[in-house]
Amino acid sequence: MTSNIKVLQVIPKLGFGGAETGCYDIAHYLPENNCKSFIVTSGGELTKFIDKKKVKLIKLPVQSKNPLLMFFNTIILIGIIIFFDISIVHARSRAPAWSCLFATKLTGRKFVTTFHGTYNFSGKLKKFYNSVMVRSDLIIAGSNFIFSHIKKNYSEFMKLNKKFLVIFRGINVDYFDPSSKLESEENKLLKTWEIDKEKKIVLMPGRLTSWKGQELFIEAINLAKIELGYEAFHVVILGNDQGRDLYKKKLIRLIEQYRLSKQIKFVDHCNDMALAYKVSDIVVSASIEPEAFGRVAVEAQSMEKLIIASNIGGSNETVINEKTGFLFKSGDAHSLSKKIIQAITMDETSLKLMGKEGRKNIIKKFNVEKMCFSTYSEYKRLLY
Repeated sequence: MTSNIKVLQVIPKLGFGGAETGCYDIAHYLPENNCKSFIVTSGGELTKFIDKKKVKLIKLPVQSKNPLLMFFNTIILIGIIIFFDISIVHARSRAPAWSCLFATKLTGRKFVTTFHGTYNFSGKLKKFYNSVMVRSDLIIAGSNFIFSHIKKNYSEFMKLNKKFLVIFRGINVDYFDPSSKLESEENKLLKTWEIDKEKKIVLMPGRLTSWKGQELFIEAINLAKIELGYEAFHVVILGNDQGRDLYKKKLIRLIEQYRLSKQIKFVDHCNDMALAYKVSDIVVSASIEPEAFGRVAVEAQSMEKLIIASNIGGSNETVINEKTGFLFKSGDAHSLSKKIIQAITMDETSLKLMGKEGRKNIIKKFNVEKMCFSTYSEYKRLLY
């Protein structure tokens, strides 16, 4: 019976973000369960890793918000649905979701959406645009935080007969496994970063954008340095500015102002994030706006690293405060600096114990197998 299930996932671009990797993981999980798997996207780096024998990849300009292109996408999606006899269409972003909504209505197929973020709105028109994500037969929230956000802001658009549930985003715990990395690989990366491991390393991963909290993090590092009286640890800010040149220059000026140039290093990109976590001792996620899930906190814990995260959004669900990491008061540099000092001054035994608890937490609640199985099970319930 399950071999008749054909799932088409639609996502604007297949990069390395949380929504994209979730789409990729589900796409490759389905064929293992005798389902046919399809992805429609405009492109992206992750497309070259798709197993074309298992997953049918179709390129369309579904990243566009242009009404004419959205209409064009609707027509093509109708053709795809009919030609391949698609059972379920799963949209993971708003612009393609509108095309998917009309295409599924006209073809009578089941429609699924995953609400990956808070999708800010300032007026009724934007709120209406966002509401497409709750107009499906099955609405998936990536965390309890997102679940509450939807109920609070979009209840007027939701029908009582539609299913609405939380499926936590999952990560590949086999990839994010500290035992999978060799010492020679670690030494090579540290050499590339030009860091000697005589001091602990504090890592802050994430693209360079203001809401990720890099400014706050730099302020906290300065406060920690003043408190400790010396440069007690190395700092790596790992992430691309994605064209935000002015923001990066602002961060560099702040570092120079605090005389932290010798302590803080910018790294633009790392091909092996698991290795980046492995060579680090402490990982920081300092977002000043709530994240729907917060992948950094989960990946760090899976790599048995102590995570320090702001106490908003998904981090409240993924980090067990004082057990797998520390939560600090969002937007408060003093609160963050205190947690950094607490972590830096911990003995190795306590640090490792917290790391072990972190990996247990992720394996139990946030592994990719659990996410894929839960999603697949809901697909079956929707059809049968």
